[in-house]
Amino acid sequence: MALTAKMLLRQGQTLAMTPQLLQAIKLLQYSGAELAAFVEEELERNPLLERGEEGPDPAPTGIDAASEPATGDAPGEGDWSGAQLATSAEGLAESLGTEVENAFDGDRELSPAAEQQKLENLGLSDTAWSGVGGGGESAGEAPNIEAYVASQRSLAEFLGDQLAVATDDPVERMIGLAVIDAIDEAGYLRESAAEIAERLGVSIERVEQAIALVHTFEPTGIGARDLAECLALQLREQDRFDPAMAAMVANLPLVARRDFAALRKICGVDDEDLKDMMAEIRRLDPKPGRAFGGETVQPAAPDVIVRAARDGSWLVELNSEALPRVLVNQTYAAKVSRKGGGDEEKTYLSQCLQNANWLTKSLEQRARTILKVSSEIVRRQDAFLAHGVEHLRPLNLKNVADAVGLHESTVSRVTSNKYIATPRGLFELKYFFTASISAHGGGDAHSAEAVRFKIKQMIDAEPPDGVLSDDAIVEKLKAQQIDIARRTVAKYRESLRIPSSVERRREKQAAAQP
Repeated sequence: MALTAKMLLRQGQTLAMTPQLLQAIKLLQYSGAELAAFVEEELERNPLLERGEEGPDPAPTGIDAASEPATGDAPGEGDWSGAQLATSAEGLAESLGTEVENAFDGDRELSPAAEQQKLENLGLSDTAWSGVGGGGESAGEAPNIEAYVASQRSLAEFLGDQLAVATDDPVERMIGLAVIDAIDEAGYLRESAAEIAERLGVSIERVEQAIALVHTFEPTGIGARDLAECLALQLREQDRFDPAMAAMVANLPLVARRDFAALRKICGVDDEDLKDMMAEIRRLDPKPGRAFGGETVQPAAPDVIVRAARDGSWLVELNSEALPRVLVNQTYAAKVSRKGGGDEEKTYLSQCLQNANWLTKSLEQRARTILKVSSEIVRRQDAFLAHGVEHLRPLNLKNVADAVGLHESTVSRVTSNKYIATPRGLFELKYFFTASISAHGGGDAHSAEAVRFKIKQMIDAEPPDGVLSDDAIVEKLKAQQIDIARRTVAKYRESLRIPSSVERRREKQAAAQP
């Protein structure tokens, strides 16, 4: 066969990822907060986009989970912007079930004095509203309550104020501020003295002096390098850091394992003294900085809400408050296009209009996809909603993807960072996808989350003289037709942060002693 260069014509098919398709995929995996931030950026960037006014829920926002999901629904033409509110006197009277007096008697306009008197009688005069907006806000706008809320004092500010009082040496203050900046939210110093000294160009001794100064600040234990130093600082504050307590603090792994025999030997105390020392350790604060908190945690807003219907089924609805409402201002686009302009202006306007239309369609398709997937999850996990976590069924992405006619990757994006509000609490959609554990004897498989819950129930109910080992838990689960290995039980127990049977027995025996 001769090796020569040839020109051939071939026909083939490839999948091209357009920017619009990439944007739709990103919108699908965004959380509610990320989507709101993205929409805000688009509203600032695109002049043809405007925020939709609040109104009734977009249609459709609910699906009866008892019915089978539709796989080929075409997007509807629901009005996502909501209806306009009535602003006339008649409309307000009809909405509020009362009568609204007009400032006019029939066709005769009142004089300014009479009109002002009538407004004062209704409580709608300028003087009545002047105190509501704080003077700077326009009439009719609600006051910004958040502007009057005092900001929470941070740990760094609290330590900085103490540093300003503790020393007047500018160099020591500079080093002290560097030490304070290296303290995390829990109150621990996460940077070594050598690193701080190298960064500031000072000696390690000066940094150690600054760290020792910070150790004298409130809350006690702040600036410690590890847990042992943090507890030691608090015990010194209480004048309880004697040799026996120092030996216990130096052997915290034995305390965690409840190895009381080894602790009695190391500390040189009897059972009663050891019990008192353990009680003192428990009263200490292992994270002294948590009293100040960290950054404000934004609560997770549900994307989907599940309610019980009257017929016993479950009604799945989109959370209208978590749906951004954007509209394409076609009037403004037509007005600008009629004015003409150069090719550059026309290209820019066409691109803005295309992006705006695609964004609105992508948001609507995103909402419909989330609703479709959530409805299928609720339909398959109806026993969990009715009876609790023990009845959670095994579920994977392929089951839901085949049922709703989507790809597994699409279902994975839909369930990431999305939350569903149920009568049993707020859950991430990923929570309902659990591994399958086979049943003993060939019955229905069990959910891994349900088995984990059963293990926790068994351990919580065990008496002090009957602590269950992992092997005993395996036998009890097999009696409930759950086939599970001992190492799996140990893994689930550790994920629940439950100590071993030996440690639990020691702890319960110590608690039972008078």
